[in-house]
Amino acid sequence: MIQIPPSAIENWGSAAVFANVLATRLGVPLPAIPVLVFAGSAIASGNLVFSHVLCAAVVAALLGDGVWFSAGRIYGRRLTDILGRMSLSLDASIRTTRALFERFGVAIVAVAKFVPGLALITPPLMGTTLIAPVVFVAWDTLGTVAWASFWLLGGALFERQLALLLTWLRPHGGSILDVLFIAAVLYLTYRYLLRWRFRKWLSRRVVSPERLYRMMRSGTPPLILDARPVSVRRDDLYRIPGALLLDVESLETMDANLSASDIVVYGMYPNDATARKVRKQLLRKKVVNVRILYGGLDEWVRRGYAVEPLPPAFNLFDASMARS
Repeated sequence: MIQIPPSAIENWGSAAVFANVLATRLGVPLPAIPVLVFAGSAIASGNLVFSHVLCAAVVAALLGDGVWFSAGRIYGRRLTDILGRMSLSLDASIRTTRALFERFGVAIVAVAKFVPGLALITPPLMGTTLIAPVVFVAWDTLGTVAWASFWLLGGALFERQLALLLTWLRPHGGSILDVLFIAAVLYLTYRYLLRWRFRKWLSRRVVSPERLYRMMRSGTPPLILDARPVSVRRDDLYRIPGALLLDVESLETMDANLSASDIVVYGMYPNDATARKVRKQLLRKKVVNVRILYGGLDEWVRRGYAVEPLPPAFNLFDASMARS
């Protein structure tokens, strides 16, 4: 195994933090926290300087976030739509970030890095808004300084425990790199298992656009629920013909006596978290005939099926009003 001399840590520690944080902020699936924690331990042992490491982490994060913010400003909703299609977790993060932004404004940028799933999607999503770049950078700097300082100080606080770990590893040929490598492998394995479980779950609970089209033309058409956030509907003023606009903020009021022989829920993306949430809520109320439209509204449109415009002042369907 590779052993890292103290001189290498002193000379290249800040650069390693910079490279790791930058890669993470650009979307490379590598964890940044273990590197910051070990850097904090090196600071406590006198091998690194806190201000140097903090500056490296902050500059790297701002560069990565700036790239995503600029991409969001240039490409707009197209970029977030692509991200939502690509990732199991980002579609849920997009919905959550939109809701938080509508409630708290740009201040969510300062706390996004502390919330799993929001750190990567927040910069491009903020780029699609009218927020001035200088305002975004100010809040992002505040949040990044707090985030990096937290983990660096945490590593410094547990310097003794980390030193004992490394002392135990050295006789076995281990080093910091081995620990970081294992952490990265575990992280990637966890992400892969999440995706595998979701795809297995989805394969049993979806209906294809072709199947939904045939169901709509049958003698007993399904009840179709549009589970897109209100903010998205304001941008995309259309729906699947006959779809009822569900108020996703009142899911707890859903009536278990929904009378449709079949219910199909759709959102924006193939992995839409809101549609899954609606289905789960109905299942808890013993409504078992619920399926999710594969690919969401985007896939329905992509395959050439008809949509209809939303009314100018559309009203939300309150599922609690549905009765058998």
